[in-house]
Amino acid sequence: MNEVRLNPLDTAWLFTESRATPNHVGGLLQFRLPADAPRDFVGRLMADFRAHRHFVAPWNRRLKFNFTKNPVPAWVEEADDAIDLEYHVRHAALPFPGGERELGELVGRLQSTPLDLSRPPWECTLIEGLDDGRFALFVKIHHALIDGISGMKLLQRAMAPDAGRSLGLPPFWASGAAAAPRRERAGGTLPTVANATAAAVQALGGQARSVPHLLAAFGKMLRRVGDRDEGMALPFDAPHSALNGRVREKRRFATQQFELARLRALAEAAHCTLNDIVLALCGGALRRFLLEREALPEAPLTAGIPVSVRPRDDEGTGNAITFIVATLGTDLADAGERLQAVRRSVQHAKAHVQGLPRQAMLQYTMLLMAPTILTLLSGAGGRMRPMFNVTISNVPGPDKPLFFRGAELVAIYPVSIVTHGQALNITCESYAGQMNFGFTGCHASLPSLQRLAVYAADALQELEAAVLPRAGRAAAGARQAATRQTGAQVAAKAGGRTARPSTGRATVKTAGKTAGKTTGKAKGKAKGKAAGPTSTRPPDQAPRTPRSGRRRPTA
Repeated sequence: MNEVRLNPLDTAWLFTESRATPNHVGGLLQFRLPADAPRDFVGRLMADFRAHRHFVAPWNRRLKFNFTKNPVPAWVEEADDAIDLEYHVRHAALPFPGGERELGELVGRLQSTPLDLSRPPWECTLIEGLDDGRFALFVKIHHALIDGISGMKLLQRAMAPDAGRSLGLPPFWASGAAAAPRRERAGGTLPTVANATAAAVQALGGQARSVPHLLAAFGKMLRRVGDRDEGMALPFDAPHSALNGRVREKRRFATQQFELARLRALAEAAHCTLNDIVLALCGGALRRFLLEREALPEAPLTAGIPVSVRPRDDEGTGNAITFIVATLGTDLADAGERLQAVRRSVQHAKAHVQGLPRQAMLQYTMLLMAPTILTLLSGAGGRMRPMFNVTISNVPGPDKPLFFRGAELVAIYPVSIVTHGQALNITCESYAGQMNFGFTGCHASLPSLQRLAVYAADALQELEAAVLPRAGRAAAGARQAATRQTGAQVAAKAGGRTARPSTGRATVKTAGKTAGKTTGKAKGKAKGKAAGPTSTRPPDQAPRTPRSGRRRPTA
């Protein structure tokens, strides 16, 4: 029986797991039914799934704990007939027509339950009952077996680029080749937390000549302690927040989706990167979310971001994955200023690590993340100042549509890990011209997590208003006014009335417009509705009518 010994990082994912902090990752894949799909399409698909009882690695691997010469656990491959497919593959249905909120609630419950480590540590749930002719597949897998992004790649490799070629494809556990062990992967490494930490662990045996570079890097950090004017965010300089306490076992999950072209147009206009736009969106959403709870710290929240950078001594052989800390600008009310603060902070952080040789960069990453790993191992997470407030990852995905059994994959949402001291994880993945955000949070620490996804859409509109050229905004406003006036004239004609000319003022509050513009009697009514703590906010922090981007986010 072949055995694959776990490396130290994967072993840590096992030993830091608890009932409140299960260490599995997941992916929510939404499909559109084929145009000619019968009513029982999903039922037939489920029956076909359970008929495929051939498994390839890593889906047939289970843990073996050794208590003899080497106590480190190992992966062993189970025989096909020893794997209980009825346990691993489940069927669920939402009350029709199920929306995004109902789907998110189900995914949150599924993500809350730990995996059975006496079996191959993965589960798959086929979900029907969605509106708009959709169904979904939720797959979760233990992080010790494979990291979330690599797992998503395996799922994507089990699909085809056109509907016809996808009709005869077997399920994902019966197709494709196993991912190479993490230590053997070469080139194209994705900027994820797992890859950054794994590379850093391997660098512990580096050469002593890296020590001067490390001392210089950390010395530069120490000289900037207490000085935020430089633009560089420092580890463990993050404020205490509602995101950084102890977590409980139940999870919430929410999603949001934006067109990539829309985000890239913003990045081009602001002379920044797509990742900067993602961070600024998250910062704007978190600012409003915490303001409504009267829990926004005075100091800006910071994000831990796995990034791919080119070391100083690199000769074109590829990038290195490291971890940086950057501000989210949550102390700034203006969206444009917040974006510039994020851009400067990321530039400083990248320049800081790019000045290191490759070997020193990996050791630097390990030393930087060592306290966080120790807090997970010791259980001290959530009881001390966090290294940063939230992890935000941005991972590129397929740029062309994929299909499975004739059904088109319309969205991919990563579902990640929540730990003590990190009650929120935001991971986004691009797919076929869309950017898909997955918000995973602790149910107790972050009530109404779906609002965070809605506020991300509002933050995007605020950024567009602050960054895009005035001419473009004026043209867009004229088109909206013409559309409203035409609609009013058509409605009036249908009712036998003459439409009054449009005054050019919007009577419907859009995202980004505050309730502070209401006057007279309407203002009094608006004030009366803003009961409780929201009535004490400054005018620029007043609650706004939520408006999502393309779709309503999940709960």
